Amino acid sequence: MSKSIDTSQPIIYPKWFGGSASCMAVLVSHPLDLIKVRMQMGHGGTKVGTLNTCIRIVQGEGMLALYNGLILTHLAVTYGSVRIGLYETLKEQTKANNIPTSPPVLGVLAGISGFIGAIFGNSSDIGNIRMQNDGSLPPHLRRNYRHIFDAWRQIKHQEGWKAFGQGLWPNAFRCGMMTSCQLASYDSFRDLIVATTGIHEDHPGLHLSASFLAALVATTLCSPIDVIKTQLMGSSRKKGVLHVINDLTATEGMRWVFRGWTPSFVRLGPQTMATLILLEQHKRLYRDLKDKTCTQKITL
Repeated sequence: MSKSIDTSQPIIYPKWFGGSASCMAVLVSHPLDLIKVRMQMGHGGTKVGTLNTCIRIVQGEGMLALYNGLILTHLAVTYGSVRIGLYETLKEQTKANNIPTSPPVLGVLAGISGFIGAIFGNSSDIGNIRMQNDGSLPPHLRRNYRHIFDAWRQIKHQEGWKAFGQGLWPNAFRCGMMTSCQLASYDSFRDLIVATTGIHEDHPGLHLSASFLAALVATTLCSPIDVIKTQLMGSSRKKGVLHVINDLTATEGMRWVFRGWTPSFVRLGPQTMATLILLEQHKRLYRDLKDKTCTQKITL
């Protein structure tokens, strides 16, 4: 005897989907993230473009150098589970309380999620940035971290516990803004495209378009904060945000605001699209599996 399936209750997706999608997406974006870090860690002088930076890395350090710090990056993106999972939870609670999920509301929810998520990933982010930039330093200044635990050990031994908080607030603010731009604008663009074109919500073209627009917004608004965060985390010197801003402005004027914008966008575009599309596929597969399980139980 079969019965109809009750679909009135919303599906609660596992919160680790965000971290899983982020870890898959980072395989695409990591080389471009490394190039971006090298460009942002420059200190005035001759400006080197994205392609030339990539060529210098490959010629001087080998092709595999583009994946320096990959393990650290995967640890760093554990904050993807926190920020995406928390955002989905806050959205669910907002809807349950009959609060309209307008773009400003979604922006606040995503910003809070990203800010909290950055706190969890800050120590890994420091190790990642330093490892990515190590090859560009003179041999006597290189840290030569073997792995994340060695990086944490050396940082603790040489700089103390306070070093793990280096760049924390700019990083948390950046991740809050980045998450707000990515997730909230993705949801807003997706809803807008659906409303204006009538395209199905599961259509891959919808996910591609909405995530591309979200990446464009996120890269542009977060570029200055990203440069400051990279400068703070990549240096062993104790410097404040205002000190970094003054140094950068004195060296190259306001051009530093968009330093590394191209590799940031080239990296963030594919990463954002891959993360959100993979996240949507996680959800689709979960729905299909849940529907099949429910159907089998009901028919039995």
